[in-house]
Amino acid sequence: MMFNLTKHMMIQRIVAFVVVLSSLPLAHGQSEAELSFQIEGLNPGDTVYLANYYGNKMYYADTALVASKGRLSYPSPSADKGGKYGLVLPENAFLEFIVTGSPIELTADLANLPASVEVSKGLDTKLFYNYLEFIQDMREKRAPIDASARDTTLSEASRAQLVQDLDVLNLQVQAEQDRVQREHGETLFAKMIRMVQEPEVPEAPVGVENPQLWRYYKFRDLYWDRVDFTDGRLVRDPALHTLLEQYWNSVMPQLPDTALAEVNKLISRSTSDPDMFKYLVHFFTFSAEKSQVMCMDKVFVDLVDRYYATGRAEWLKGEQLTKITDRAEDLRYSQCGKRIPNIVLPDTTQQNWVSLYDVDAKYTLVSIWESTCGHCKKEMPKLQELYEKWHEKGLEIFAIGNDFEPEPWLKFVREKDIQDWIHVSDNPQINAADSATALIMAGVTTLQSLNFRTTFDVYATPKMFLLDADKKVIAKQVGAEQIEDILSREEAGQMRK
Repeated sequence: MMFNLTKHMMIQRIVAFVVVLSSLPLAHGQSEAELSFQIEGLNPGDTVYLANYYGNKMYYADTALVASKGRLSYPSPSADKGGKYGLVLPENAFLEFIVTGSPIELTADLANLPASVEVSKGLDTKLFYNYLEFIQDMREKRAPIDASARDTTLSEASRAQLVQDLDVLNLQVQAEQDRVQREHGETLFAKMIRMVQEPEVPEAPVGVENPQLWRYYKFRDLYWDRVDFTDGRLVRDPALHTLLEQYWNSVMPQLPDTALAEVNKLISRSTSDPDMFKYLVHFFTFSAEKSQVMCMDKVFVDLVDRYYATGRAEWLKGEQLTKITDRAEDLRYSQCGKRIPNIVLPDTTQQNWVSLYDVDAKYTLVSIWESTCGHCKKEMPKLQELYEKWHEKGLEIFAIGNDFEPEPWLKFVREKDIQDWIHVSDNPQINAADSATALIMAGVTTLQSLNFRTTFDVYATPKMFLLDADKKVIAKQVGAEQIEDILSREEAGQMRK
C-alpha cells in the first residue's frame, strides 16, 4: 500500500493538555538518568512542562524552571514508563523525544524547531530526529510532484511519470523504515516505526473467487503483526491509538459476535504487560459503550463482566467501578441474541395479566411508549401500517405503556384505534410496595416486569425490540421503517435456508 508522507510525519505539534494527577508517570518511580536540555531562546525563570503521550492525549508529568543559557533538566521516568514525551515550551512550541530510562541530552533553538535539534545522548531520540530530517527531505522532493499533479493540462504520459516518481519516493521511505528495523530493531523507536508501517498484502492466488475479499481477510490477519503487545511503552505513542481506532471503526466487521471474539483475542495478547492490558481493555470497553452500531452494547457487557466485575481491571475502584458495572446491568437484559425477561403486566382492562412469553408469534415487537411522547405519536401510525402488513406473516405487537397513570394511556389507545395490538401497562396501585410484594409472592408477576423501565433501560421513548419466536432479540432501538427492512431480511434469510 502507498506510504503517505504527510500521515507518517512525526513533527512538533501544539496539543491540548489534560492534567490528571493520578496518572502521572513519575509517580511510578524514576530512574537515576537525567533528561537534559539547552534551548536557545528560553529566558531564565521560564517554566517548561514535561509531558507524555497516553494514547492520543497528553498529560503533564513534571515542571522545571529554566536556568542560565536556556538549560533545564528533569529526572527521567523509569524505563518501564518510557515512550514518546515532550517539552511544552513558551510561544506555543513543543519538542518531542523518546524516553527509555537512559540519559537524554539535546540542544535546540526555540526559533527553529525541530530542524535545530542536535542530540548528544539518547539513541532512540537521535534515531527519531534523524528520521524526521529524512522525512522532511522526502516531503521537499514530493512538493513539486504534487504541484505538477494539479496541472489539469498535463498529458497522460506526464501524469504517469509523476505517479512513477511518487512511487520511487514511497519506496525510499519504506527502505529507510526497513533499515531502522534491521539495524536498530532492539530500540523503542524501531517499534514505533514498525507501528506506522502498513502490512504488505500479497495478491490473491489465481482462481480465488473474490480476490478483493481475500485480500481484506489477509489484511485483517496481518493488521496487528506490527505491534508488540508485550511492550506497554507503546501506549505512550499516539500511533497505537490511531491503529486501534482504525481497527474498531473500519477494519473489524461491525458485528457484535465477531467484535467480541476479535477484541478478547487481542486483549489476551497484552496480559503480560499491565500498561498495554489496561489501555486495550479501557479502549474497547468504552468504544463499545458509545458505539452507535446496533447491538454493540453486547461487547460492552461482556468486557465489564470479564475484566471489571472480576477485579482484573485493578485501576478502577469504588464509585467508578460501581458506575460501570451498574451500566452493564442496565443493558444486560436486552442484548441481541439473548432471550429477554418475561414481562407480565395487566392489559387495558387493568384486571387481566398478560405474559410476553405466552404470545405465540413468529415475531414480536415490544414497543415501550407513552401518550405524551411526541415521537411516539409519530411512530404509532407507522407501527399500525407495519402491523397490518406483517400480522398475517406472524408479527404481534406487545405495547407497554410507560405512563405512570393509566388514564392518558387508555384514552390514546382508544382514540387512535390501535386496539388490535396487545397493550399492557403498570399503574400506581400495583406498584405500591405492599401490592407489588403480594403480586410477586403469589406468582402473578415478577420484579423485572414491575421494574420494566429499569429492566429495559428506558431513558427515552419509544424504545423497541424485535424478537423472534423464542423471544430472543433480533434488533432493538430502531424505528418502524427499519423494522420492516429487518423483517424482510429475516424472511429472505429463512427462505434461503
